[in-house]
Amino acid sequence: MGKNLAVALAFFVFAGPAWAGFSFTSIDGGIIDLDDWAGKPVLVVNTASLCGFSDQFDDLQALHDTYGARGLLVLAVPSDDFNQELASDAEVAKYCAINFDLTLPMTTITHVRGAGAHPFYLWVKAQKGFEPRWNFNKVLLGPDGQVIDTWGSVPKPTGPAIRGAIEAQLP
Repeated sequence: MGKNLAVALAFFVFAGPAWAGFSFTSIDGGIIDLDDWAGKPVLVVNTASLCGFSDQFDDLQALHDTYGARGLLVLAVPSDDFNQELASDAEVAKYCAINFDLTLPMTTITHVRGAGAHPFYLWVKAQKGFEPRWNFNKVLLGPDGQVIDTWGSVPKPTGPAIRGAIEAQLP
């Protein structure tokens, strides 16, 4: 591929909304396609089962339960980039179901930082300079597919900053 074509392709992929073709493999099988959520807000959170912030799974489920019917997608993205995830997708799914009764969508174990990061996370980095520094970093997309805000591990998903930002995006 010529250099100009590569630059143009990279601009197209990284300049558009999140709905521009990003998808994840679901931990339950199948695909979670962000195109299916165009026009609705999406909260994407990189997670890890054995992290000290794993109690935030309860908050993520609460957001899913509270705002899912109004259009919010809460997407958990398990990652072992910080060496705190279980060894397999099956173990992650079982652990989260038993310990947190999760019913929100979850991806397979996915890289969220560095050159091998999922294209969604490369896009977020290109858009906002944001790359997860630890587990339970949060990215809120607006209904137009653009990044509304990002948060690190400490802010609780049900805290006033994140809840307020989500509510502002809902009908």
